[in-house]
Amino acid sequence: MRTDIRLNTERMISYVEDGIGWLIFNNPARHNALSLAMWQGIADAMTAHASNDDVRVVILRGAGGKAFVSGADISEFDAQRGSAEQKESYARIAGLGSKALAVFEKPLLGLIEGYCIGGGLATALATDIRFATPDSRFGIPAAKLGLGYEFDGLAKLARIVGPSNARDIMFSARFMDADEAKQMGLVNYIVERGEIEAATIAYAKRIAANAPLTIKAAKAAVNAWERGSRPTDVERVEKLVNECFDSDDYKEGRRAFRDKKTPEFSGR
Repeated sequence: MRTDIRLNTERMISYVEDGIGWLIFNNPARHNALSLAMWQGIADAMTAHASNDDVRVVILRGAGGKAFVSGADISEFDAQRGSAEQKESYARIAGLGSKALAVFEKPLLGLIEGYCIGGGLATALATDIRFATPDSRFGIPAAKLGLGYEFDGLAKLARIVGPSNARDIMFSARFMDADEAKQMGLVNYIVERGEIEAATIAYAKRIAANAPLTIKAAKAAVNAWERGSRPTDVERVEKLVNECFDSDDYKEGRRAFRDKKTPEFSGR
């Protein structure tokens, strides 16, 4: 059964179906370029998915098949980002969406078809595992527009592809094909267009069948390492690991292993 999430804009679609949350960028006429209202929609949808215990994993994709997200909606720049003051206001709202993705504790999957450019690539990098079609294209053309790129986004890019590749992407402003993106670590899997949706859903269901507390602790650990292993982050990971050992799911996993049955995890 599908349960829709009401958002403030029709350019974002979000729903829950079979334990999988969906977040769809629905601006195909502009190759799913992100508007300010869409950033707010991202924040609202992710908040809903975070609080829904039925959601074990969330898939992000773009509508129309031509793009995941092609970047920011440049048509808004004169009105919304025409000065440093407007840039700060824009950044506050866009930051709500970015933060909602960054702090989301459940697995995020990216289903990428076609262009994944600029802010679209930054959004894709917020996901944990990324699937792409062979014809997907990746890049950050900021140097062709003269705009500055925020530290958090570039730090994430450098952690994933390495500093040298990050410099190449930013300095050249060139586009890369899916094979090169995979070699860099920008994507995990390349799947044909006719199969990518089924492959991503199958992967999501594999995750959903596993122990949620274990996955939560693992994601927190990797995120803590990415952020420099700050003591507070490491302490939180240790707490999450202890919760796994004290959980009903750990008992269920041991019971299922002993009885040679498939475990049914509750997330408790």
